[in-house]
Amino acid sequence: MALRAAGCPLLLLLLPPLAAASVALSGCFGTKSRYEEVNPHLVQDPLSLGPAAAGARPPAACAPLQLRALLRHGTRYPTAKQIRRLGELHGRLLRRAAAAAASSSACPLAAALAAWHMWYEESLDGRLAPRGQRDMEHLARRLAARFPALFAARHRLALASSSKHRCLQSGAAFRRGLGPALPLAGGETEIEINDALMRFFDHCQKFVAFVEENDTAMQQVDAFKQGPEMRRVLEKVAGVLCLPVDELNADLIQVAFLTCSYELAIRNVTSPWCSLFNEEDAKVLEYLNDLKQYWKRGYGYEINSRSSCNLFQDIFQQLDKAVEESKSSKPISSPVIVQIGHAETLQPLLALMGFFKDDEPLRANNYVRQMHRKFRSGRIVPYAANLVFVLYHCDQVKTSKEEYQVQMLLNEKLMPFHHSNETISIYADLKDYYKDILQNCHFKEECELPKSNSTATDEL
Repeated sequence: MALRAAGCPLLLLLLPPLAAASVALSGCFGTKSRYEEVNPHLVQDPLSLGPAAAGARPPAACAPLQLRALLRHGTRYPTAKQIRRLGELHGRLLRRAAAAAASSSACPLAAALAAWHMWYEESLDGRLAPRGQRDMEHLARRLAARFPALFAARHRLALASSSKHRCLQSGAAFRRGLGPALPLAGGETEIEINDALMRFFDHCQKFVAFVEENDTAMQQVDAFKQGPEMRRVLEKVAGVLCLPVDELNADLIQVAFLTCSYELAIRNVTSPWCSLFNEEDAKVLEYLNDLKQYWKRGYGYEINSRSSCNLFQDIFQQLDKAVEESKSSKPISSPVIVQIGHAETLQPLLALMGFFKDDEPLRANNYVRQMHRKFRSGRIVPYAANLVFVLYHCDQVKTSKEEYQVQMLLNEKLMPFHHSNETISIYADLKDYYKDILQNCHFKEECELPKSNSTATDEL
């Protein structure tokens, strides 16, 4: 079944037949989406810069000074919590299969899933998969090919990471992708751990108390799980599995859907779990994922994005430093700065900058109205997602513009700036547009818990 533009993108023509069936759902996998969903040309050539690269060059009179890249780690295994849920569901199917064998009652799909080998173990717990290492190596090679002057052998790479194993491994893989020529700023093997910037959400008390650990903060997500759209999917899946409806819930349905995504992303195979779902089911489950991202990491609560102001300010401090070094005719001390974090690192930052904001908030009761929403986590923060700022020094005589200009790329595609709708901006204009955040968003004040007895809803 072809998937419409309003739904999930389709890559069937670009994939080996084995993976084709699961790809019919793959554009709806949200944060568990493969990077190829946003850059389909990489299926055929993982080192291709893509059809848009030729038109994305800076003006001829501009030379890149600094590249600041924020990366999400590559493809990972499920978390231990997700593996436990999958084990629970698979166990129910095994028991159902045993009962069916005794009574000779046929249920083909349930039998196929019961026979599926449950190979995920809790020890995998979100660790980087081999495919994730390749994601990072290939991304490094593409960025180096796109900005060869910045990745030249004489320069050093400033590489930082979240403390999570999958991020450290992603950093090491990115470094390998650049080959032996580019040394790290802190030494050949050192990757700086910087959770203050890459996991700022853990350090923001207000976010932790009012969103992360506050059950009522996810009321829209919980309401959608109980709503008519999810109820339809649940009843349908229970029917094809020959299970009573009360043996399933939204969380078990979601883990079945995400197992389809893991099998495609990690192993490039069609999983029998994919057979449980069609296009409309996938859209409903994508919306469930997006609702969670919206309320926990996006525009749902102001603290979600405001907690990222330290990271936002740090980006501009490094760009400012490069401008000052350039004005003083000094070599740029950090021409390439790469930091590896999480979807939860990138999504709040993009919300702080105002990207992918819909006119109407995502809610449990407006699924149909949000079919064409901008906020689609799978297109914003798939595995290996990347947000790149590139600072240029331009010849004022030739360009008739300011000396310092900047571009921003999301997942290797140029992003138009809000203030101009252009894909290159005078650096001073960009700073002026975000002046309030740069000057008035202070992490400590934003994140401290209120001393009053106000409720979480009042504060958020």
